[in-house]
Amino acid sequence: MKLYYFPHACSLAPHIVLRELALPFELVRVDNQTKTTADGEDFLPLNPKGYVAALQLDDGQVLTESSAILQYLADLKPTANLAPANGSWERVRLQEWLNFIATEVHGGLAVFFNSAIQGELKASFLAKLFKRFALLVQTLERQDYLLDTGYSVADAYLFVVLRWAAFHAIDLHDWPALEAFQQRIGERQAVIAALAAENP
Repeated sequence: MKLYYFPHACSLAPHIVLRELALPFELVRVDNQTKTTADGEDFLPLNPKGYVAALQLDDGQVLTESSAILQYLADLKPTANLAPANGSWERVRLQEWLNFIATEVHGGLAVFFNSAIQGELKASFLAKLFKRFALLVQTLERQDYLLDTGYSVADAYLFVVLRWAAFHAIDLHDWPALEAFQQRIGERQAVIAALAAENP
């Protein structure tokens, strides 16, 4: 498998999970501006959406969108328990969290990468984001992970997008449960290894 990534992007989540599962894979860096890979390949034919993550399987098929990639990877090694079994109520809860992270947290933080978002508009986006943080806190104050069954691919995804808060001068110290979550996930060996590989 090949994982197409860009440092600090959401592609870090499947990168972490690949390492959690000890699956063989190749990392291929994509330039977000030129849409070319480190070896000069045009990324757009592979993923016309133009952004990472993209996972190319050994048979050439390409899977995009982090939430889908994360579940696909977890299902390759179900005994690792990074996702509840397909068809179970717990799996639906995982999908609920993955969708919330993608639309409300990922989207809520990514908007600030647009430098045109300033003033009242920025304040409005921040207020909405902080309401989403409050919802996360409700869960993470009572348990270590998003699912009560333990660490899952949703935690890896949340860890990655919450890292973006620092890029936008949002101090997670104001949400102790989120700060503790980030520290807890950041101590996992797969996370340490993925970060080191992407930022040598």
